[in-house]
Amino acid sequence: MSTREDLAGRRVTVAGLGVSGIPAARVLHGLGALVTVVNDGDDERAREQAAPLAAEGITVRLGDGDTLPEGTELIVTAPGWRPDKPLFAAAAAAGTEIWGDVELAWRLRGADAAPWLAVTGTNGKTTTVRMLAAILEAAGLRTAAVGNIGVSLLDAVLAEEPYDVLAVELSSYQLHWAPSLRAHSAAVLNLAPDHLDWHGSMKAYAADKGRVYEGNTVACVYNTADPATEDLVREADVVEGCRAVGFTLGTPGPSQLGVVEGILVDRAFVENRQQQAQELAEVADIDPPAPHNIANALAAAALARAYGVPASAVRDGLRAFRPDPHRIEKVADVAEVAYIDDSKATNTHAAEASLAAYDPIVWIAGGLAKGATFDELVTTAAGRLRGAVLIGADRALIAEALARHAPDVPVVDLDRTDTGAMAAAVREAARLARPGDTVLLAPACASMDMFVNYNKRGEAFAEAVRTLAAERA
Repeated sequence: MSTREDLAGRRVTVAGLGVSGIPAARVLHGLGALVTVVNDGDDERAREQAAPLAAEGITVRLGDGDTLPEGTELIVTAPGWRPDKPLFAAAAAAGTEIWGDVELAWRLRGADAAPWLAVTGTNGKTTTVRMLAAILEAAGLRTAAVGNIGVSLLDAVLAEEPYDVLAVELSSYQLHWAPSLRAHSAAVLNLAPDHLDWHGSMKAYAADKGRVYEGNTVACVYNTADPATEDLVREADVVEGCRAVGFTLGTPGPSQLGVVEGILVDRAFVENRQQQAQELAEVADIDPPAPHNIANALAAAALARAYGVPASAVRDGLRAFRPDPHRIEKVADVAEVAYIDDSKATNTHAAEASLAAYDPIVWIAGGLAKGATFDELVTTAAGRLRGAVLIGADRALIAEALARHAPDVPVVDLDRTDTGAMAAAVREAARLARPGDTVLLAPACASMDMFVNYNKRGEAFAEAVRTLAAERA
């Protein structure tokens, strides 16, 4: 079952309402499939989502996401549904295929479909994909940032006006359910423990990330500072002639991109990789020029160069790019102290990269740890810390790590998890900070103990900083 025509008359179960399930159900229904949507929840929101689908003739079963509908020939699942769901066990027993929304989009591409330049990794995916799209646009190509962000993948592959190439962000969940995906070129930015409750182990998590390299035709882009990403390239079954291309914050070797005296250079996509290097852009062209963001830019540049984009477009695209909110975003300078919002740093790996970009720092951290430990993070950052302000449900874990590895760093432990705690945290951070310092919100934790999402957490931080600035003006 691989073409649009093959789906007509097939009994397809869509697992989950939401941002992927609803469009998948509509697309499948439009192609003539007999669609049933199953959903765990049966609350007011679920009923509101189900009503228009039912009106279009799509069967919706709420409150029962574990039972396989009779006669199901294919399941299309939302990426977050865990592999150990009873629904999927029943499907396996019945020999029923399971696709994710990414797999569905891949199967529905037309004969002249746009190639995919794919990006995955524990951190930096969205920024890298948006940088890549900016570079492709600067080259005059019709493109879109798709996958976890921007345009829906299904909308992109079914668009009346075709794209030239797509910049695709893929999570480990999406890759798990996309066995047929074969990208033009792909990058794994980094690997650190995350979502292990879903995958079951670090080995399984890495294996799902590594699926992005399977069947690549031109380049597998890896991070020289993270050997696990290169290991995934070695293990991948790629098209003959596909190359391994590294990126590094240091001087690049042959078949690598890197940095020389503040210049991003390419020694991979040049005629003589042993002797030549092509200048691409300046570090100053990257906003912000933090080390992990320079790495993101190099990965984006590598994928763009793999597609044949000229060096001038890399420069122009990076100059035009502006980061999304809450990603090492400067909010304000108050009394000669910089206030930086990196609420998106929801795990220790992301927080470590953020902390490495500033010195000295008053660190605001805490939230839901998701099983993480903080000893390595604190050990790495200890020399940069002026102080720490801790909030959230699992702040004690960070406090204990600070006591073990940075006992001289002043710590303010705010024993509260209400949303107003952020304003108090900013005031305490301001009290600890000195002129020239950076107050950095890099929580290293998820936000859901206090906020709806990391965006709301970042907005609360920014509002508290603006209030502080107004008071001290």
